[in-house]
Amino acid sequence: MPSRILLVDDNADALTVLKTKLEHVGHHVGTAGSAEEALSRIKEFDPAVVITDLHMPGMNGIQLLERVKADMTEVDVIVATGHEDMSSAVMAMKAGAFDYLVKPIDLGEVESLVGRCLEAQRLNRTARRVQDDGEPPSFGENTVVGRDPRMIEIFKTIGVLARNRATVLIRGETGTGKEMIARAIHQNSAASREPFIAVNCTALSDTLLESELFGHVKGSFTGAVSSKRGYFELAGSGTIFLDEIGDTSPDFQTKLLRVLQERQFYPVGGEEPRFTEARVVAATHQPIEKLVEEGGFREDLYFRLKVVEIEVPPLRQRREDIPLLAQALLYKTAREMGSQSRFISEPAMRRLKQHSWPGNVRELENVLTRAIVLARGHAIAEEHISLGIQVSSRAKRSEGPDSDTLDAVIAAHVADVLDRCGGNKSQAARTLAISRSRLARILRKFNLDDGSDEGDLIGMDDDDDED
Repeated sequence: MPSRILLVDDNADALTVLKTKLEHVGHHVGTAGSAEEALSRIKEFDPAVVITDLHMPGMNGIQLLERVKADMTEVDVIVATGHEDMSSAVMAMKAGAFDYLVKPIDLGEVESLVGRCLEAQRLNRTARRVQDDGEPPSFGENTVVGRDPRMIEIFKTIGVLARNRATVLIRGETGTGKEMIARAIHQNSAASREPFIAVNCTALSDTLLESELFGHVKGSFTGAVSSKRGYFELAGSGTIFLDEIGDTSPDFQTKLLRVLQERQFYPVGGEEPRFTEARVVAATHQPIEKLVEEGGFREDLYFRLKVVEIEVPPLRQRREDIPLLAQALLYKTAREMGSQSRFISEPAMRRLKQHSWPGNVRELENVLTRAIVLARGHAIAEEHISLGIQVSSRAKRSEGPDSDTLDAVIAAHVADVLDRCGGNKSQAARTLAISRSRLARILRKFNLDDGSDEGDLIGMDDDDDED
């Protein structure tokens, strides 16, 4: 997309070379030999991008950057310097530079960087139009969102549970939002003004877990210098959320069963029973039926917990929910970080929808938090979305190496690239920057070749290079 670019440098030869390159790809380019001259020309020339040298006589590039960002917020500034040091890069980015280049400047890199800058500006304009069309959606602090039919059924169940105090067992993979659902049950109930207390059962030893939940009396164990009330007592008629209940010991399970059956418990070291009105919502990612069969989980406790059972689907099984969920998480995270709300570009959203999300909603929230930090302006572009290497279905089918070895990482990455290229081996080889023959050897080595031969060899270097 051709645009107006102002180059600022006290080196006339550098200006000429860069001007010629950018004009060759269609941009209208102006030049200035100093920051002062740039400021005198900038409003008349009306550039979309300013590329400035850092070290110049008189006003330097950082000072120019600060003036431009103060007076013309829509103009992006790229800072170039011959000094490859951390302090100048940090100083430039902190002052609001779009990016930072080190001399000697690669002309192809400048062309690509200007293109990304102009695309980011286009996305920012789109984001502002979207925001101007109406107020952003109102997502509550702990709103559970989704349009998938299974999520709709969960919403209905939350509504039913809000009218009673039945014990609930929430099941699902790590990171699917089980605690969010537990909070939604509590907040929609008549006891919403009472405490909601979440406890991660795997984070505490048996003694500490019992002490936290049931309390203890003074002198009951080393360190018990005074008596303490437990969460079951402190919760009143609110909710106790027991996360990862499947990882608890048989001894603790016996004591929890008594609470559910009789609504009473004994503090650690205590002889007098105490009573609770709190509702118990438990969660686990473990296959509890298998644990019951193997004797690792009490069957009677299992049935006591699953009066109502909620199964939360993993994110990869409800990809159509990703846009709505991503926007909700963006508003939540931006609010927490004191940042402006963001708009997700279509390429970035496509990338989010294509990912397998082994960490589920929690992973999505972490990815978007990083994107907010990296993005400048209102828009999140594809380049701001950083995803870890995911094991594709092709890699899962293979009989590859152990997961902790270098071979495993190579196998997973190659399999993922091949899947993203739709099985086209020529395209995958180009993406991996290796020859087609080397790719074929890797596929055979890790048992990733399914026998297909999609793609051709046009433009491919098929030299028999070394592994």
